Amino acid sequence: MASGPVIRLAVFGNPVAQSLSPAIHGRFAEQCGLNVDYQAIEATSESFPELTRALATQDGRGCNITAPFKNAAWKLAHRCSDSSRRARAANTLVFESADEWYAHSTDGRGLVNDLLSISSLEMTGSRICLIGAGGAAASVLGALLRTRPETIVVANRSIERAILLAESHSDLGTVEVCVPANLQSEAPFDLIINATSLGHSGQAPTLMSTWLNPGGLCYDMNYGAAAEPLQRGCMDQGIRYSDGLGMLVEQAAISFRLWTGSTPDAAEVLHHLRGTPG
Repeated sequence: MASGPVIRLAVFGNPVAQSLSPAIHGRFAEQCGLNVDYQAIEATSESFPELTRALATQDGRGCNITAPFKNAAWKLAHRCSDSSRRARAANTLVFESADEWYAHSTDGRGLVNDLLSISSLEMTGSRICLIGAGGAAASVLGALLRTRPETIVVANRSIERAILLAESHSDLGTVEVCVPANLQSEAPFDLIINATSLGHSGQAPTLMSTWLNPGGLCYDMNYGAAAEPLQRGCMDQGIRYSDGLGMLVEQAAISFRLWTGSTPDAAEVLHHLRGTPG
C-alpha cells in the first residue's frame, strides 16, 4: 500500500499521450510502496519552460523529457551530469529546489543495463556499430564506451556529424566513423545498434547478416510500431534481434531512483509490458 506524501512527477513531450512512462512509473511506485502522481503533459516549445517551472514550484520532485524538448531541458538546468553534457540534452530533470535543477541523461545507462540482461552478450572487448549520429546516438555513446569495447564504429549518412560525435567522446575510448554504405568493410560486429528514427516512417537501415559475428545481436533503440520494419528485416535474414522496450524501462528505473531514492524492479515491469512470465 502506498504511503507518505505525494511525489509529483511528469513527462513532457509533443506528442506525449502515447507515452508508456506513466504506466511504468506507476508500477514502480506500487513495488516501492510510494505515493506517486506521474502525469503526461503535452507542451510546445513556448510553453515547455513555463510548465516545467510550474511543476518545480508546486512541490514537483522532477520530470522526464521526451522529443522535442531534450536540448531545451538541458539548457534550463543549473547543473548537469557528464552524460547530459556530452549529449547536450536531458531526459530527466531532478528539482533539488524550485530554483535549482539537475539535468541527467539516463538513456545510455538504461541501454547498457538492458544489453547486459540479454543472455550471452559480452560488452567488454566487443566490436559495436552504432547506426546514426543524432540525439539518440549522442545519448548512449558515452555509456557504451564505458563498457570498454574494442571499438565502436559510428555509421551515419552525414560523415561530418559522425566525426563531431566521435570527437566529443574521444577521451572515453576508440570511436571510428564511416558512412553506412561502407559498413561491409568495417564488419563483422558483435553488436549493431539502430539509433535512427527511420522506423517512425516505416523504414529501416540496411543491414546484412554478414555484418554480424555468429551469435551477434541487432538492437533497435525503437520499440512498438517504430521497431517493426527492422525487426522484420532481421527475421528475414535470421539475425538475432531485440527492440528497445527494455531500454525504456531501464532508463525509467534510473530516473525513479534519482527522484525517490528507491530502486524498482525493472525486469518485473518489462515482463508485465511484454505479457511474459516474470
